Amino acid sequence: MSRIETDSIGAIEVPSEAYWGAQTQRSLLNFAIGEQRMPLAVVHALALIKKAAARVNDRIGELPPEISRLIEQAADEVLAGQHDAQFPLVVWQTGSGTQSNMNVNEVIAGRANELAGNARGGKSPVHPNDHVNRAQSSNDSFPTAMHIAALQAVQHDLLPAIAELSGGLAEQAARHMDLVKTGRTHLMDATPITFGQELSAFVAQLDYAERAIRATLPAVCELAQGGTAVGTGLNAPHGFAEAMAAELAALAGLPFVPAPNKFAALSGHEPLTSLSGALKTLAVALMKIANDLRLLGSGPRAGFAEVRLPANEPGSSIMPGKVNPTQCEALSMLACQVLGNDATIAFAASQGHLQLNVFKPVIIHNLLQSIRLLADGCRNFNQHCIAGMEPDARQMAAHLERGLMLVTALNRHIGYDKAAEIAKKAYAEDLSLREAALQLGYLNNEQFDAWVRPQDMLESGQHG
Repeated sequence: MSRIETDSIGAIEVPSEAYWGAQTQRSLLNFAIGEQRMPLAVVHALALIKKAAARVNDRIGELPPEISRLIEQAADEVLAGQHDAQFPLVVWQTGSGTQSNMNVNEVIAGRANELAGNARGGKSPVHPNDHVNRAQSSNDSFPTAMHIAALQAVQHDLLPAIAELSGGLAEQAARHMDLVKTGRTHLMDATPITFGQELSAFVAQLDYAERAIRATLPAVCELAQGGTAVGTGLNAPHGFAEAMAAELAALAGLPFVPAPNKFAALSGHEPLTSLSGALKTLAVALMKIANDLRLLGSGPRAGFAEVRLPANEPGSSIMPGKVNPTQCEALSMLACQVLGNDATIAFAASQGHLQLNVFKPVIIHNLLQSIRLLADGCRNFNQHCIAGMEPDARQMAAHLERGLMLVTALNRHIGYDKAAEIAKKAYAEDLSLREAALQLGYLNNEQFDAWVRPQDMLESGQHG
């Protein structure tokens, strides 16, 4: 069953069960590209904008109170997720996001008209353009929705997830701060470090990434709403931008403010580009953490085998008993995706030709995917890897005992050249450092015991 809806192009058949109208239906027919739907976070952000606009327009006399109430009631249903199936449009559409903005306008109008006792859909008593979209343009509403959706995702999902992983690593670091092991540089043996110190670097990297993300958020709080078509604010009443930012801040509980320059807010996306860059910083840190733990856990017989990672599932369909570092692999893969997303966002953001950037849907699609992947990845990695990770103290001690770079402690006593000679002899003849040093006659047992003390090589200023 279908009904007829109209727009400026003409009449078109729309499924009778749909709340949307002609423009949404045309988009469905004209952009049958891929499976990536416009993120619901953007749809809900647009619904929040429509609710805020209905309130502001009511207060300033731009809409009759009964129309505003119907819009707000329908918008609340959208925000509650009651009509998620009514937003079928894909990311690959007009670069301004106009079709998704109209999808929300039409669904809210269609539901509002039904609430008013009329048939589903249509344009009376609530019109999708004249009422739901009043004092707005897709060109300012969609970038506003992008900022709202991004900020909500970061504040409510990503930042708590980073804190969870950082906290898990900090607990492990504190627990093993005195467990001495071999450090490695260039993947080769180096001077000693404790396992806790090694993990503390991960915590610091996550903390830095979190600070980088937080530093971008004030600009994300700046909203384009009120700029309308090209940034001049045509058809928006005086003070509309300020009133909308205040209303959205109150509704969302986030510190939104009007963008200081609406022309830039429509034609450029530097705030979201900066946020994506900070997400890339987090992805780089997570890749480092995943790779290090994967290396330290390699084995169990022919690798480093210094860390036992949780055995969450069988690792092979052919090799019985094999267990793989699957959490590290998943985390590193999502980090790769975030790096790719950032490249797409940067290129798309550079395409702000004249008064409007028309790559908005792909920017927010990739940005929200990055936020979601990073948040889920941090939580999952902490729960299924870090929480159950255990060091193999015996293996660490064995590597430390045979480590050649303990010879570095002798530099200040016998000089670099003699210390290097000891290390080379020990390696070439498969001797311990002690044996090589004694054979060369550069020191005695008592001196070796006094000078080569791994626990005294962990902090600057401490010498044996």
